[in-house]
Amino acid sequence: MIITLKDGSKKEYAEAKSVYDIAMDISEGLARVACAGEINGEEVDLRTVVDSDCELNILTFDSEGGKAAFRHTASHIMAQAIKRLYPETKLAIGPSIKDGFYYDVDRETPFTSEDLEKIEAEMKKIVKEALPLERFTMTREESIKFMQEKEEPYKVQLIEDLPEDAELSFYRQGEFVDLCAGPHLMNTKTVKAFKLTSLAGAYWRGNEKNKMLTRIYGTAFTKKADLEEYLARIEEAKKRDHRKIGKELGIFMMREEGPGFPFFLPKGMVLKNTLLDYWREIHNKAGYQEISTPIMLNRQLWETSGHWDHYKENMYTTVIDDQDFAIKPMNCPGGVLVYESEPRSYRDLPLRMGELGLVHRHEKSGQLHGLMRVRCFTQDDAHIFMTPDQIREEIKGVAKLIDEVYSLFGFKYHVELSTRPEDSMGSDEDWEMATDALRAALDDLGLDYAVNEGDGAFYGPKIDFHLEDSLGRTWQCGTIQLDFQLPQRFNLEYIAADGEKHRPIMIHRVVFGSIERFIGILIEHFAGAFPTWLAPVQVRVLPISDKYMEYGQKVLAELKEAGIRAEIDTKAEKIGYKIREARLQKIPYMLVVGAKEEEDGVVSVRSRFKGDEGQKGLDAFISDIKEEIKNRENRKVEVEEQK
Repeated sequence: MIITLKDGSKKEYAEAKSVYDIAMDISEGLARVACAGEINGEEVDLRTVVDSDCELNILTFDSEGGKAAFRHTASHIMAQAIKRLYPETKLAIGPSIKDGFYYDVDRETPFTSEDLEKIEAEMKKIVKEALPLERFTMTREESIKFMQEKEEPYKVQLIEDLPEDAELSFYRQGEFVDLCAGPHLMNTKTVKAFKLTSLAGAYWRGNEKNKMLTRIYGTAFTKKADLEEYLARIEEAKKRDHRKIGKELGIFMMREEGPGFPFFLPKGMVLKNTLLDYWREIHNKAGYQEISTPIMLNRQLWETSGHWDHYKENMYTTVIDDQDFAIKPMNCPGGVLVYESEPRSYRDLPLRMGELGLVHRHEKSGQLHGLMRVRCFTQDDAHIFMTPDQIREEIKGVAKLIDEVYSLFGFKYHVELSTRPEDSMGSDEDWEMATDALRAALDDLGLDYAVNEGDGAFYGPKIDFHLEDSLGRTWQCGTIQLDFQLPQRFNLEYIAADGEKHRPIMIHRVVFGSIERFIGILIEHFAGAFPTWLAPVQVRVLPISDKYMEYGQKVLAELKEAGIRAEIDTKAEKIGYKIREARLQKIPYMLVVGAKEEEDGVVSVRSRFKGDEGQKGLDAFISDIKEEIKNRENRKVEVEEQK
């Protein structure tokens, strides 16, 4: 058999070999760090025997598949430790996830943080025992009996849901056996750098009607240094938690009277409106027309769009005059009605319509998280109606707009192209034309992108933009989706140059995505220290004492007259206290005023960026800060100010 490796080189063998044996033949060092394999694009266990020609990739921890196998093994080690220490515990599921792993378990006595320390200690013993992981299979009937004897009811439920002729795989390490498809590492000794990070509640199978289980989270790395770096990043993320900073800076609040429905406070509204002003400015320049569509529309519309059948459980509904209505979870059907409202010619296209639409979605209470996951939010939608030959240029225009926005905030990003899924609608020709147009646009722009085969929307292929924040976390915000279905469902038309009626193609796209979520990301990205142009308060005037309050008020008036968002600290406190307060509020500039400043008609400038910047004429300061705001500069902190 001939094995084609990732680099294109080939290996020839006269007999079948396991993936691990092939890795060993390539390099002993590669075999030592191998976590799993990939045969013809399918992830497999290192124990998998290769007996025919194929393409083989050896997966190490540097790959997503390798990380998954490594961390999945760590979850089994954790489960084994739990069963050793607390044998009465019932096991549910324990997958690897992004950045780690978890296991859902059921124990009458709730687990505590002290228990996590004990479990970690037992995990270390299991690692030192260097237990080999052995894979074996059983029939469905044998598997049910096996798990019933082990008194693992959740495993029995999982098996009973599988087809009767299914053959199930299990992994054994020492006395511990778990139902699992794999892949896994060869031995427990490899998993040396790990940490159990938190406890949470999780409904069995994600259903609120089922029992609440305990979810134990952890993470694992191949090197202790990488683990420590990750844990330091997690601690920094806790400090930057937008819920904490949002409360401290008076940006937003959540109340039990409206779970999942955020309240924006005065400073939060300044921040939000500044973002929306920027959105309107760049969209106006890019040739978009702004529209606003109703927040509630009737059932017939949502049936035509397909949302009533596919999304009804996430929609808030009501009855008006004996007719069903739904609060919109998406803006697109309203945009379609605007297009449909008058005859369209090819000369009108492309037609770009933007909407800052408030949408509502019924998210489960356990999934709500500050501004990141809410039940109502403002979506910065735009819908572009165009001819087939306009797709390429329109995609490029949207991609450039997204790049402009993300670059402004200092976000790096990567791009993914998602292609036709199995449950798609439309002709092969339409899909091929649309996908080729997306590829061509990305190639024209010179953007690197990964291809997610089969991950497009059912109505068309899409491009997703994943931004990276200052902590290295990624967020999927911007998206460009091509849609054939809605124009067809609503029978949209335009008169082409040939005088005949044709169907337009529609683009759905967002830049910020959810404005609320984007604000949450910005809070954590900047740790609340927003660029001056975006800061709710740009300048705080700090009189040294009440004697200089009048001069301080004069300075404040001139700042406000110049359009600068400013306030004055009137508290009867020492100047050191006032400076600390302003710094805690992340205010970009502090203007200290006292006898010398009043006498010379100047201000003493302190900033987040350089600390003490010395005295400056007020006119000069106003001129400089207005320029900074106008250019939307993202000034970096150059020195750490004395505490």
